[in-house]
Amino acid sequence: MKTETKSTVLVKHHLKQLKLPTMHAECEKVALRSAKENLDHLAYLLALCELELVDRERRAAERRLKAARFPSPKTLDAFDFDSRPSVNKSLVLELAKGDWIDQRENLLLVGPSGTGKTHLATALAMAACLQGRKVRFFRVTELITTLLEARDEKTLLRLRSQLGKQDLLVLDELGYVPASKAGAELLFDLIGQAYERQSLVVTTNLPFENWTEVLGSERLTGAALDRLTHRCQILEFTGESHRLKDAQRRRRSKN
Repeated sequence: MKTETKSTVLVKHHLKQLKLPTMHAECEKVALRSAKENLDHLAYLLALCELELVDRERRAAERRLKAARFPSPKTLDAFDFDSRPSVNKSLVLELAKGDWIDQRENLLLVGPSGTGKTHLATALAMAACLQGRKVRFFRVTELITTLLEARDEKTLLRLRSQLGKQDLLVLDELGYVPASKAGAELLFDLIGQAYERQSLVVTTNLPFENWTEVLGSERLTGAALDRLTHRCQILEFTGESHRLKDAQRRRRSKN
């Protein structure tokens, strides 16, 4: 066995032991390219390190996106701003940079069903994931059920701790189903725990004055809104439902 071959085998073995899979996979190809381009040893090592870092961030981003549990992927490019003139596009593009999350601010998306609130909330949250932030997406009814089950199974503290480690929580579709008294109190506790510690995105079809339909008491509603809106951006959605317009278009095309 040639010395060079022995070196290659040992290098690949050590890279595998060091858990550097991309460097392990690419070291021979980069070595050949570096030799052709007459690059020195440090340039070769730099090229390998850059490949490992890029691939490591790609894998980490995939893990964050999976952990967030988005119902379906959405992008800002696919959002039709022209059909939603009430939505401030320049503000949305600024929000996509994620500085508001670092500042522990909240985002409320308010408007009728089918106007794109979940799409935009998901797109902004996915952008946050790709920027390195930890995100968790919930429909509010699902979240309340999860909190109630954790309370009954005496795992609520652990769940709160897990959620408290997220940079951003998305609470989607607040207002579609009224919460029980216990559920509303647990939801309020979560909002209170997040206050000035992490960011929340809340989508709702209810005007603020109607939030008592979900949270029950005026006192709880006022306290929740106080915390959510203290440091907050609000996006208002108007117009017809996309889903309704699509259904009408499909019916016309069949006739």
